[in-house]
Amino acid sequence: MHYQRWMKSAPFALLALSSTTIAAPLADPTLLSASEAAKQICTKQISSRELLDAYVARIDSHQNLNAFITVDMKAARLKADAYDQRIKNGEACLPLGGVPIAIKDNIQVVGFPNTAGTPALKAYLPTKNAPIIDPLENAGAIIVGKANMQELAYGTSGYNTAFHVKDTVGVRNAYDQSRIAGGSSSGSASAVGARLVAAALGTDTGGSVRQPAALNGIVGLRPTVGRYSQTGITPISPTRDTAGPMARTVADVILMDSIITGEKTATPPNVKEIRLGIPNEFWGDLSPEVAARSEAVIKKLKDAGVKLVPLSMPDIHALNQKVGMPMAFYEGRKSLEHYLSENQTGVELSKLAAQISSPDVKVLFEKYILPQKMPGTDGKLVDVADAYKWATEVGQPEMKKTYTRAFKEFKLDALIFPTTPDLAIPSNLDSTSFKAFGRMIKNTDPGSNAGLPGISLPIGLAGAANLPVGIELDSLPGTDKELLALALMVEKIVNAQTPPTK
Repeated sequence: MHYQRWMKSAPFALLALSSTTIAAPLADPTLLSASEAAKQICTKQISSRELLDAYVARIDSHQNLNAFITVDMKAARLKADAYDQRIKNGEACLPLGGVPIAIKDNIQVVGFPNTAGTPALKAYLPTKNAPIIDPLENAGAIIVGKANMQELAYGTSGYNTAFHVKDTVGVRNAYDQSRIAGGSSSGSASAVGARLVAAALGTDTGGSVRQPAALNGIVGLRPTVGRYSQTGITPISPTRDTAGPMARTVADVILMDSIITGEKTATPPNVKEIRLGIPNEFWGDLSPEVAARSEAVIKKLKDAGVKLVPLSMPDIHALNQKVGMPMAFYEGRKSLEHYLSENQTGVELSKLAAQISSPDVKVLFEKYILPQKMPGTDGKLVDVADAYKWATEVGQPEMKKTYTRAFKEFKLDALIFPTTPDLAIPSNLDSTSFKAFGRMIKNTDPGSNAGLPGISLPIGLAGAANLPVGIELDSLPGTDKELLALALMVEKIVNAQTPPTK
């Protein structure tokens, strides 16, 4: 059983639980952050089983969100009861001890199928955890289920036609069930935003953690590629793929990052010493609602003493358009073939592709990924290999240089910009169009292709529908700890936590 693994001992002391301030018990414990919940379980203000039961009630009452593909409450209850007994026995508390979390269904967890959101893998049961899972379980986290997702992680809508409840297709937004949850980490974001779990893991290739985090009012981190192991995770593009934590607070994301990496956290900076770049290319063509909410945040930061630096990177989007698609299409086939074979799934790529359910993903595989083609400048299909060679040898290095020059010239700690240009759009087939996809990752994709870490923070609700808006901070590769410390400071200034009312 999983619970035997994390009952042995904590791998390191991440939290001095006994010396921290403990929040008062809440009538609804699902309003607690993950770290707050762990502390209250540690001090016996609430039991792990009570917390789990509160989340189970919300999972049951929010099934139309399609947030999960698989849930195992029997195993979760055994783990919760075991952790409660651990506390009664006077054993050491764990950083995420007794706290329910979800894992995106392309990250392998023993005891659950790893479907990657596609029918051909619905019976695939991995024999080993992805390496990033073990530290979380060792820290006491209880995995209640595998989160729904865009099929094979190709898209930003979450409109997966393969896994859903009756009469409701697609993963739905935590704040408005008629809207998309985003993607491809759709279920992870929806589940955290709707308080079905305390935290989750997603994966991000071009925005798949940050974009759904923004649309569901939560925090989502894309680490520097290579910071987290990608072993045991169904791939798209190894050059750009990374798992990332998702939670309702920056503190919880920092905690999860520390658990996974084993690294110490950084000290939050002095607000008056921070310089944030405002790149013109990421602030244009925004919806009025996103623009107004984002500009209000910029004013708050300025009033708090943050130095805001306007700048321009005029070639960044043009370069990005020539880099992202070749990488996804060229690496997508080779890496997926390797994953299917290496992990002994029993499924060949041709069989997997033949069973793809979602129309938008099926077209991608049949027209581009399997034949290794892409649209040329005249609209006709061309071989992707030459474009991939240019992207890796010329385009991506130039993007990295562009970011590095901007940070050096303007002495920046990070760039700041709206995570998505629009609020969550209606969930239907139109949300799966290439146009909708391109617009939703307009601001997240360039940093992905340049290898930057990025984090999206909730900054409040906007529009007549009161939908979440996110703001993103990007920094240079390898500065993840400093970026997280900066995000903690920005979160405190913005102070915009607004959980759903239902």
